[in-house]
Amino acid sequence: MDGEYIQDVSDDDGVEVASRSGNNGAAGGAYGARARGRTRAKERWESGIQADSIAFGEGPDGNLAESLEAEEQARKRARLRQDNKPVQRGIIRHVVLILDLSEAMLEKDMRPNRYIVTINHAQAYVREFFEQNPISQMCVMAMHDGLCIRLSDLSGNPADHIAAIQGIRYPKSARQAAREPKGSPSLQNALEMARAALYHAPSHSTREVIIVLGALLSNDPGDIHKTIKSCVNDRLRVAIIGMGARLRICQEICAKTNAGDDSVYGVCQDEKNLRELLMATTTPPVIRQTAPALPSSEPTPNAASLLMMGFPSRVTESTPSLCACHNNLTRGGYMCSRCQVKVCSLPRACPSCGMTLILSTHLARSYHHLFPLQSWVEVSWKRARELGSTECQACMTHFPPVPEPQEPDAMQEGTDKSTGTDTANGAPKPVKQRPRAEGASESSRYECRSCHCHFCIDCDVYCHTVLHNCPGCLSNPNTAPTDAETNPEVVAEMAAGLENGVNGGEPMDME
Repeated sequence: MDGEYIQDVSDDDGVEVASRSGNNGAAGGAYGARARGRTRAKERWESGIQADSIAFGEGPDGNLAESLEAEEQARKRARLRQDNKPVQRGIIRHVVLILDLSEAMLEKDMRPNRYIVTINHAQAYVREFFEQNPISQMCVMAMHDGLCIRLSDLSGNPADHIAAIQGIRYPKSARQAAREPKGSPSLQNALEMARAALYHAPSHSTREVIIVLGALLSNDPGDIHKTIKSCVNDRLRVAIIGMGARLRICQEICAKTNAGDDSVYGVCQDEKNLRELLMATTTPPVIRQTAPALPSSEPTPNAASLLMMGFPSRVTESTPSLCACHNNLTRGGYMCSRCQVKVCSLPRACPSCGMTLILSTHLARSYHHLFPLQSWVEVSWKRARELGSTECQACMTHFPPVPEPQEPDAMQEGTDKSTGTDTANGAPKPVKQRPRAEGASESSRYECRSCHCHFCIDCDVYCHTVLHNCPGCLSNPNTAPTDAETNPEVVAEMAAGLENGVNGGEPMDME
């Protein structure tokens, strides 16, 4: 027994254990057990260190904390640096989320492995997706042992999809077994299943497939190129998030189904990057003319059309009655505006007449995708000194104090650029600071271009991802002059449009 303990400890501890065990075997065994416990604790402590947690940098002035703060601000604003121009987007979406449950998901490059990380991120993605797209529908599938399995049907209720994803590891019924990663994935079977699920999607909605792929191969029963052509004809838009390496077939699938744009195919570098790539798909895609020309009798897929929706109010009954969606006895619910059938929750398509039932708040939350909030600009120390901002306009958090202005750093003749020393008189010259991380403001201030108010990084992220409005613009309707008031060409164009009756006298779009 003592030999087992001695094998697990270090050389120095082994010598000491051997000497003690020669005098007293019981004492040596107890000491070996304690040494073994310390060694195992050390291994657990060392294994808990992530590679990204020790990638430190040094700021311009040698301050480590400043560099880490700049990197954190750049990471928060990475998702906000996108095109904010109003474009035509499909706010009614039908999405199929496909998860890879092959044996490649047992890799431990993500802690504890890809399988658990993907399931956890998939649940968070479902919540965020319906938060940003409340009038859309989703279906969850999984690629397992060469087959594609449907976990949940198309529905607008996020609880159904989250329960289905949780059921992969923790089945609700004792008859069902947990689906551990096994076999190889099949992209062809997954695309065929997604086509069948989205076949009855209406023409006014988008048909999207989001695949999380961890393997470096695809076990397809037939020709996948024929399946790709069928997806293009059915107007499916496929986005793939890889967890291994970049594959040629995945790039071809994304390019052909997205009108030549393969930017929707990304390979994550770590767990944070996987979450960012997933959350980037919550924004509705831009509508493109991808379908072939149809006969004149049929409307084009991108043509604007009227869609009938119902906005029912919640009712409370004295006696419980059956709902039409789940056949459960409930006292409260929503009555369909057309056929007076009761449903449990919204948004949902009426099981009787098929009319879409939503709340006004759902439509308002989807509206911000069409007219997104413009990105706020980074504020330099000079701009912060001009406006004299000391605290955030929204949360009242104090900004770092503005430093005193320094003389411009002019390069004089006879100056050594490498050491920053004047070779003429030996006087040190000011060292030029290195630029901050991309997307991070040197003054920790971010300015709205409409109201010219300054905000912190947390309020910047919150306003662009959750609120979708500027607190400064909402609190002060009479904001600073806009681009239309400062640009004479825009003013003349607007005046000519109003004189000719353009847009019925409404203000024109400044974008």
